[in-house]
Amino acid sequence: MTKISNKRILITGGAGFIGSNLCAYFLENNEVICLDNFSTGYRHNIENFLSNPKFTLIEGDVRDFKTCEAAVAGIDFVLHQAALGSVPRSINDPITSNEVNVAGFLNMLTASRNANIKRFIYAASSSTYGDSEALPKVEHIIGKPLSPYAVTKYVNELYADVFSKTYGIETIGLRYFNVFGRNQDPNGAYAAVIPKFVAQFLNHESPIINGDGEFSRDFTYIDNVIQMNELAMLTENPEAINTVYNTAFGERTTLNELVNALKEFLSEYDYEIANVPIIHGENRVGDIPHSLASIEKASKLLNYQPKFSMREGLKEAVKWYWNNLKK
Repeated sequence: MTKISNKRILITGGAGFIGSNLCAYFLENNEVICLDNFSTGYRHNIENFLSNPKFTLIEGDVRDFKTCEAAVAGIDFVLHQAALGSVPRSINDPITSNEVNVAGFLNMLTASRNANIKRFIYAASSSTYGDSEALPKVEHIIGKPLSPYAVTKYVNELYADVFSKTYGIETIGLRYFNVFGRNQDPNGAYAAVIPKFVAQFLNHESPIINGDGEFSRDFTYIDNVIQMNELAMLTENPEAINTVYNTAFGERTTLNELVNALKEFLSEYDYEIANVPIIHGENRVGDIPHSLASIEKASKLLNYQPKFSMREGLKEAVKWYWNNLKK
């Protein structure tokens, strides 16, 4: 695959899980500017980049328009990852989620338009599919949102569409499906399920599955997400821009299957993990039962060919967690 090179790339939320992986990848051949306020990102995710002359850290908040204006100066591409993730967080605090995810998004989009940025690529979300029961999920069929977080991510898509039509800025939204991999934080109230389960297994604690474990997700390894971001930057096909894409592997895994795979891979490092029992709890408010992406559109228009299945990615992630969480 052709690689983006010799560009100035702004990555908002660059100290977060996905953002720091994008920083690491694009720093190899480009200049990277990272904007982060460290509300959910971590300095240790980017500390290895700080001595790199091609890396610049701007500590600031996307809710401040002047900060956004300063960050986009001289930039070729914006990869907007900054957001307050998590459905439960948005249910507990919808106001802050809206301020960051909607007002912050609009600040970045407006600053990018004013600075004549070539292309604005942003993290959309599979939560936009809401109560639509159709499987697999195809980009042009969505339901009603089931959480404040889902509302904010849908509003992002609406603003991007209006800006591309009204002002001519090129936008591409990537609807991430349950991304996992290195640098994903296992701690905190809103930790994603995979790192949380891994950390519990490593401590020989029983993970709690919400419901009977038959809810399913399209778990997507981080390297597939990096590939999609690069393809979104590279495309010159007019049909491929000013739209949204599912960013996934295109395979459904139940939580029971996920936990069994984690036990299998972690047991290679610590055989006692195979005997850790699983606990089932209540279903979580705002959760959709099943999620499976069609990646046909991305395949056709961007030539997206994900390299990591859930199991292949999980093996890599488990190796990373073993080396980093056991220190």
